[in-house]
Amino acid sequence: MSQTRELKDSIRSKVWTKLEDEKLGRFPFPLRGRIPNFKGAEKAASFVTTMQVYKDAKVIKVNPDSPQLPLRTQILKDGKTLLVPTPRLKDGFIQVKPSWVPPGEERKAASLKHILSYGKVIPLTEIPPIDLIVVGSVAMHKDGRRLGKGEGYADREYAIIRELGNPLVPVITTVQSAQLVDDDIPRDEYDLTADWIVTEEGILETHSPYDKPKGIVWEKVTDEELEEMPVLREIKRLTNR
Repeated sequence: MSQTRELKDSIRSKVWTKLEDEKLGRFPFPLRGRIPNFKGAEKAASFVTTMQVYKDAKVIKVNPDSPQLPLRTQILKDGKTLLVPTPRLKDGFIQVKPSWVPPGEERKAASLKHILSYGKVIPLTEIPPIDLIVVGSVAMHKDGRRLGKGEGYADREYAIIRELGNPLVPVITTVQSAQLVDDDIPRDEYDLTADWIVTEEGILETHSPYDKPKGIVWEKVTDEELEEMPVLREIKRLTNR
């Protein structure tokens, strides 16, 4: 394992331990190995809805993890289109339009268990322009550097939409304030940064000095990943890579 990977993993472990010790996590357990659900997730979601970038957005992509369920629910209640990546990016993205969801069923429609009963997987060529992205995180630095659970899906999803021609998109992450770290989080060229960190305590703009991915770093994509994620093969075909 590389030194960078070891350092990233040690920071993740420290945050998971802190959430466990301070009993700040919520179902599903264990917190380790996932984007941890946290006490205060609803409050963080409510802060996001006050932000101008949220109010202006018509299409919002959100990760499928538990702590972002309150926000996915509110997006549909607010009449916005929700995009959620399929698990492990097997099939690209699921789209849920608010008109497809009967009033009162927004939370169910926004849950990973039921989302396909309300939404549908759309081809890459039909992904609408995305106005805002919300990601989950394990650890966050106040300058926007982030660590997910270590599998690179948020980074890859952002790179995918840039490959498809979507312009630079603002990124918000919602986390527990205990997930903020002072550690010097290592950065790779494909790592996604956040423009805002929203916790149960409020909104922090990062003014991040780091560039976001402009597309997929193809030399880092393994044959195994191409096999596991047909969406990557499709992008290669669409962009003549």
